[in-house]
Amino acid sequence: MLKVALKIVSTALAVMLVGPSMQAFALPTTPLTYPAGSTATRFTGFAFDTCTAPTVAQLTAWKASPYKAIGIYVGGPNRTCAQPQLTAGWVTTVTKMGWRLIPIYMGRQAPCTFRPNAVKMSTTAPGNDAVRDVADAVAKAKALGLLAGSAIYGDMEHYDATNSTCRSAVLRYLSLWTSELHRQSYLSGVYAHQNSGAPHLASVYNSASYARPDALWIARWDLNSSLTGWPTVPNSYWAIGQRGKQYRGDHNETYGGVTLNIDSDRFDAPVATVRYLYTALATLNARTTPSAVYPVVVSYPRGTVVSVVCQTWGPKVGTTTVWNRLINGSYVSDYYVDTPSNTTYSPLIPKCVYPFQTTVNGLSRRSGPGTAYSVVGSMPIGSLAWIVCQLAGTKVGTTSVWNRLIDSTYVTDYYVATASNTTYTAPIRRC
Repeated sequence: MLKVALKIVSTALAVMLVGPSMQAFALPTTPLTYPAGSTATRFTGFAFDTCTAPTVAQLTAWKASPYKAIGIYVGGPNRTCAQPQLTAGWVTTVTKMGWRLIPIYMGRQAPCTFRPNAVKMSTTAPGNDAVRDVADAVAKAKALGLLAGSAIYGDMEHYDATNSTCRSAVLRYLSLWTSELHRQSYLSGVYAHQNSGAPHLASVYNSASYARPDALWIARWDLNSSLTGWPTVPNSYWAIGQRGKQYRGDHNETYGGVTLNIDSDRFDAPVATVRYLYTALATLNARTTPSAVYPVVVSYPRGTVVSVVCQTWGPKVGTTTVWNRLINGSYVSDYYVDTPSNTTYSPLIPKCVYPFQTTVNGLSRRSGPGTAYSVVGSMPIGSLAWIVCQLAGTKVGTTSVWNRLIDSTYVTDYYVATASNTTYTAPIRRC
């Protein structure tokens, strides 16, 4: 079945550098695993990107703006602007202020790019270039404190869409960009022009020869921020929390007395995941599962600073049912941590969620974990199933596992590209 084939592809990709006579291709949904202390972060709203990351003071002033996320150029051979602000300390400070971050990597460009003086990919072995760029992108992301489960967006600037050799090189590069990011436990995003990279990716969306990115961010400066109705990408492609649009190019905006030159964006897509540092208010028992009846992994003395990755639910402790997942994969009750709330979720901290692509068109979303439950919607192939937990239900194919999604609907795990087609997938918790 599909997941068995995926595991075979994963083994091959894990050891392969691609040469001119042996270009590696993958199934559309390439394998993706999440480490224990990770999650994905979905941002929905308005964002901006600017060539040089703003200062903390500038972003403090811009809290008055409609923008709640910022694109940051983490690296790449074609990155042009200096980044004096872009440090791990800056990331910690601005994310604690509430900013979401959209990592952008300015990798090798198309052989027929319109960008002057660009470092270009090879036409004969673009996969090698992609593997090297991913290795650098992940290293840069980790140095900034961007955790596994983050999305990294490869910036593919506009190029000659009529050049078939160039098109082939770009698609091979982007396929390896995706599969290599997945192998290293990061989500794959691509920024592309509406008239070149975007329609070319759409043309191979269902091809078994190319790995499909998890999210698509298009450049179309028409002043329309809609995430649907794109003329070169069908609405059913990258349909569920997988789209960004740069709808206005270089211009100045001023908030809090600070003027920045920006591009304007709208997003509903995965972005960076970071740790949030908080202090234990009492002796803090970290457990294997979000419940006090499960084993203690480690106890933290009062005053210990802990790294919180995401929040989920569990049995009530004190005034809250919220539990925090830490960077080591264990769980602690939020009641004993100085997060902004001791009764409910803190908006700053993402929910614990693990997205995987669906592998069949029209996958039914149901009101419960079984085929007897009512159908409340469906998912196009390649859309992201944003999974919060797994549980047993009606057997479908080779598995009885069902996934509860972030919207509280359920889909069978058999048609989702998780790690197994027979049992549960770590580190997704049980419902």
